[in-house]
Amino acid sequence: MLGDHPIEVVLLATNLEASRDFYRDKIGLEIISEAPYGVTFRCGGGTRLAISKSTVGTADEQTQAAWRVGDLDAELAALRSRGVKIEEYDLPGIKTVDGIADVGFARMAWFLDPGKNCIGVLQLK
Repeated sequence: MLGDHPIEVVLLATNLEASRDFYRDKIGLEIISEAPYGVTFRCGGGTRLAISKSTVGTADEQTQAAWRVGDLDAELAALRSRGVKIEEYDLPGIKTVDGIADVGFARMAWFLDPGKNCIGVLQLK
């Protein structure tokens, strides 16, 4: 059954080099494979993040993927120290304070990658 296996996230990027550099240098992920059509990074728990070259990219503004972390404040401090902009939102149903929103079951923050993918970072309550 698929529910017994890890899932891999694939994000789209019109500028593969910028996305590769962002996830390697700013997010701190290790590249495990690279080709002209995509790059794959190692993540925790045996999971991987793949960035696929795209001619159109993504048009969706909602969260594409999210990391579940144990200490959201520490992760955001580390991301900010490497130049990652944490998004601020003031929308019906979601308001951030210093980049963090209470979404009921978790505290959550978001950043945009060079491909305009919205990536979340959350800490379960």
